[in-house]
Parts: sequence; C-alpha cells; structure tokens
Amino acid sequence: MNKWDDFVRACTSCKKCGLHETRTNVVIGRGLVKQAPILFVGEGPGEQEDIQGEAFVGRAGKLLDLLLDALEIKPEDYYIANVVKCRPPNNRVPTKDEIDACMPWLRYQFSAIKPSIVVCLGSTAARAIIDHDVKITEIRGKWIDKQGKILIMPTYHPAAVLRDYSKKADFYLDIKKVREKLFQLKLRQ
Repeated sequence: MNKWDDFVRACTSCKKCGLHETRTNVVIGRGLVKQAPILFVGEGPGEQEDIQGEAFVGRAGKLLDLLLDALEIKPEDYYIANVVKCRPPNNRVPTKDEIDACMPWLRYQFSAIKPSIVVCLGSTAARAIIDHDVKITEIRGKWIDKQGKILIMPTYHPAAVLRDYSKKADFYLDIKKVREKLFQLKLRQ
C-alpha cells in the first residue's frame, strides 16, 4: 500500500457530509497522479461521473478533452479533480458545508500531485481555491500567483460553455494561455 491508496480508501468511505447518502460513487479524479504539472479543478461530479466513478466523463468532460487534445495538452500533463467528490442531488451547486467537508481531500490531492498550474473550472472552484467572494466573469483569464509556488488560471466551467456558446472563445483562449505557460515553464513531462 502507498499513501495515495490510503487516501483513495479513506475518501471512498467518507461520510463527512450528507452527499454520501445519495452518491453512487465517490469521484476522486482522473489523470496522472505523480506530479502532473497541471491540476484542473471543477465543481463536483455530474450524473455520468457519479455512475462511472471518474471525473469529467460527461458532456462537459468531452468538451474539455477535445480542447486539451486540440491544444496538444497531453493526458500525462494533467490531473482533473473536483472541489466535492460526491454528486450533489440534481447537479445543484455544493453548499459551503459540503465544500468545507471535502477540502481536506482536495488539499491532499494538491500535496500529492504538486502541480505548478491550477485551472479553476468555474465559479465554485474559483471561490473554493482563490477567494469565496470572487466572480468568475471578472477574474477569468487572469493569472493569479499563489505564494510564488502555484499559478492559478480561473476560467469558465465547460458545462457553462455548453449552455452559453458566447463563452466558447474566452474558454479556448484561457486554456491556450495554460498551454503556453506549460511550455514557457518547461513543465511538459
């Protein structure tokens, strides 16, 4: 056993909030666990993620995958996680208590993966990671330097792009900036 296996076991048996009562699966994430240069953080699992037990496998995940592939950001360059690991009923926004209960799991993922770049996908992730009062429409596309150790790029959630195609160009440009930073910092594996 290793520490990641212990984390997965503890996370999958978590009952720190009420979301465990309605989940099918705990969705820990997907991607390269060992020091991926990029960590994408979304809000929480949707229906398909809850069924399959893997992050970003629904329509929003497919859009993100298409964009990453188009920009030649390879699967070994990133890990994808969510702020909460269990699906909120009817895909509602997770409550502050649910987010607070799950934050130790996300912090562990940060410490295990050691990303240089974090991409906050949507307002819930941006509020959990950057500041609880931020507005995604005001900060998206702007690099935030966290203690000189991690660069954060807030952008729209791919599900928001699917609902409002006027966000498509900005979403593309934001992820393109992430790609450019990946190569500028020579973080490619």
